[in-house]
Amino acid sequence: MTDGPQIQTLTLAQWAKGAAWRAELPHSSEAHALIYVTRGQGLSTILGMRRGIGINNVLVIPAGTLFSIELGRTGFGQVCLIKPKAPVLLPDEPIHLRLREVSEQAELAALFDVLHREQSATRPFMGEAMMAHGGLLSIWLRRRLIAEDSPPAKISAAERLIRAYTTLIERDFMTGQTMADYARTLGVTPTHLTRCCKQVSGMTAADLVTGRILYAALDMLEKARDPIHQIASQLGFRSAAYFSRFILHHTGQTPSKLRKYGDAKILTPAK
Repeated sequence: MTDGPQIQTLTLAQWAKGAAWRAELPHSSEAHALIYVTRGQGLSTILGMRRGIGINNVLVIPAGTLFSIELGRTGFGQVCLIKPKAPVLLPDEPIHLRLREVSEQAELAALFDVLHREQSATRPFMGEAMMAHGGLLSIWLRRRLIAEDSPPAKISAAERLIRAYTTLIERDFMTGQTMADYARTLGVTPTHLTRCCKQVSGMTAADLVTGRILYAALDMLEKARDPIHQIASQLGFRSAAYFSRFILHHTGQTPSKLRKYGDAKILTPAK
C-alpha cells in the first residue's frame, strides 16, 4: 500500500495474493488491518501469542506488528487496510473480538459492504467517501470496545518476553542476527526463550525468526529484480550459496526457480 489509497478493502485471499505462505508465515503489514472473519476457523499468531479464530471474529493488527494467520482453504474474511497517516483512530495494540450479537455482526458487515461498493464504483470523491466510511468503522470499533467493559487480560511473564522478542525480530530480521543473539539482547538464555515461545505460540524461538526471514526472502524474490546475491546480502546472509541452501531447505525450490515460476509454483514453506 505504499502508493495506493489510504483506505482499501480486500478479501483475505486477495490480501495474501492466493499464496498460503503470505498469510501463514510471520510478517507485518505497512498498513493497519481490521480483519473480519465470516467463515471457517483457524489460528492467529500476533506478537507471538497464538489464539484460535473463528466465525464473527475481529482482529485489529497495527502496522508493523509481527503476525500470521492460518484459516484454511474454506475460511473467508474481509480486511480493511488503513494507512498509518490516514486520519482514522485505531488502537495502538492488537485487538481480538468475538461478536456474539447478531446486531453487531450485521452492523460491521454493512460497513464492509458500503466500503466495498464505494471502492468498486470509482465515483467522484471516492477517496473522501472511503475516509468517511473508515471513520464510521473506527467509531464502530471504539463503541464495541467500550461495550466490552472488561478489565484487560493479565499478561504473563512469558507473554511479555515473547512480545518483546517479536518486536525485536520485526525491527532487526534483516541484520543476520540469530535466535541466540536476540536472547542475549533480551537478557535470557536461548533455552528459556525457546521454552517461553513454545508455551505462548506453539513454535520455537528459531521458528519465529526463520519464518520472518523466509517471508521477506520469498517476497523479495517475487517483487524485486535485484540479483539473488544482493537479496541474500540485504537479508543478512553470509553468501548467496548459504541463502540458496536456506530457500531450498524450506521450500524445496531454488531461488532461481521460485523467481522464474512465481507464487503459483511455491509450495507452502515448511515451518
